Amino acid sequence: MSSYGMQQKVGFQHCDPAGIVFYPRYFEMFNSTVEDWFEKRVGFSFHEIHMRREEAVPTVHVDVDFKAPSRLGEILTFSLTMVKLGKSSMGLHINVSHGAECRVQVRLTLVYVKSGLQKAQGWPDDLRVALEK
Repeated sequence: MSSYGMQQKVGFQHCDPAGIVFYPRYFEMFNSTVEDWFEKRVGFSFHEIHMRREEAVPTVHVDVDFKAPSRLGEILTFSLTMVKLGKSSMGLHINVSHGAECRVQVRLTLVYVKSGLQKAQGWPDDLRVALEK
């Protein structure tokens, strides 16, 4: 499957007093990567999904391996690959690197839900078609 890449600069807001990324901040960066992928590659912004369509794609599982620290000022590359598209869920892998060095690897599971419902629903046809491209 094809990969989507984006870069993010490590800012002061991401770091602890030692100048390295404080691990919870990576989760914000992961979400930014997913949000950017949905808008630029899939063609559905989170604003459209969440506000206009009253749907959501929450993360229900995260598995992370922190390989090496990232530091203030570094430019990190986030490479996202969709590895599975199920009836109501999807599996994503994100590899975070600085140059040739892998810093973080994450595996995410997202599900589709219609606002107000408490369980995953099948992907709507238009969204599924966009995800399958």
